[in-house]
Amino acid sequence: MNSTNDQSPSGVLLVDKDPGFTSHNAVALCRRILGTKKVGHCGTLDPMATGMLIVVVGRATKLQDRLMCEDKVYSATIKLGVETDSYDADGEVVRTASLEGMDEGKVRAALAEFLGEMDQVPPMHSAVKINGVPCYKLARRGEEVERKARKVRLMECEVKRLDLAAGELDVRLHCSKGFYVRSLAHDLGEKLGCGAHLTALRRERSGAFDVADAISVPELKAAGREALLQRLIPIEQLNLH
Repeated sequence: MNSTNDQSPSGVLLVDKDPGFTSHNAVALCRRILGTKKVGHCGTLDPMATGMLIVVVGRATKLQDRLMCEDKVYSATIKLGVETDSYDADGEVVRTASLEGMDEGKVRAALAEFLGEMDQVPPMHSAVKINGVPCYKLARRGEEVERKARKVRLMECEVKRLDLAAGELDVRLHCSKGFYVRSLAHDLGEKLGCGAHLTALRRERSGAFDVADAISVPELKAAGREALLQRLIPIEQLNLH
């Protein structure tokens, strides 16, 4: 339970984001319910994505950088044989290819090559800023700019389902901060020679926080101030490394 000090609510709120409900929506809603402007989040989720969104309130906003540095666990669905310009299902199809000759062994072998540390280029349709302008805004204007590769790490990649007839691959990933699952989907398609894009993404864990402990968006929208204060995790209870 968090202190219900009316003047300065502080703590961490775990939100299970719905598709179409943006990280900005979550912050704005919490600001309105709690009556404070000092609210932020730790790691943007794409509009189509669901799952763990860490919202920080009051003094907890000072912990944003530390909380964002934690490893993440995602479940994702990748469509093989279709490439899009945004690397996900919200983009325009730019290439299709047959999966003839593709088999499970090839897919697993290709995925295994991504394990460990790698240089990953953020998607053009991302929030990475170039000269102060988010890449996705440049992409909407039809501009393509060079993005610097980032060091990221993929610790685990478990194949949960592979349906080559449908061209669908479900995976569960354990990765470092800054890892773009969309880029993994795109790069996997390049490695397999068939193209691929991300069709579903869910963040299951962020550091020690599990989405099973998060408040749903409908619950958040219906919550009053006192109810939301009760859901805040006090700073003193956070296990930060």
